[in-house]
Amino acid sequence: MNKLEQFLNKEVANFAVLYTKLHNFHWYVKGPLFFQLHAKFEELYDEVTEVYDAFAERILMIGGKSVATLKGNLELASIAEATGLETKEDMIKSVIHDFKHIDLELKEGIKLAEDLEDDVTVDLMTTTRASLQKHIWMLSELLK
Repeated sequence: MNKLEQFLNKEVANFAVLYTKLHNFHWYVKGPLFFQLHAKFEELYDEVTEVYDAFAERILMIGGKSVATLKGNLELASIAEATGLETKEDMIKSVIHDFKHIDLELKEGIKLAEDLEDDVTVDLMTTTRASLQKHIWMLSELLK
């Protein structure tokens, strides 16, 4: 397994964990802002589904094999699962933290893909970073 495939698999795992975490938050958010956050978490897990699939398929396109088990995702992911004890503020902070973490990892991944002259993977990661950064900004504003 080459370095780019390893890197992309870590991100596939991150998106799998994030997908489940966002469902947890969608189902268990309570209190003021319930309707807004319930809808936002659904919007985010729908978006994560698309990115998750795009990264996994990119691995296949470059001749690799994508992680495709829950056990494998948990072993490779660099973000943590939800605890189930989060308040709505904790949920927002957790999503911001995870998005920032993945954004920084993707910045490193872009350099790796550039070194391999893989402009398609660079584009996938750049587009994903742009979306993550917008969500980071919007969710951060909610906490002010």
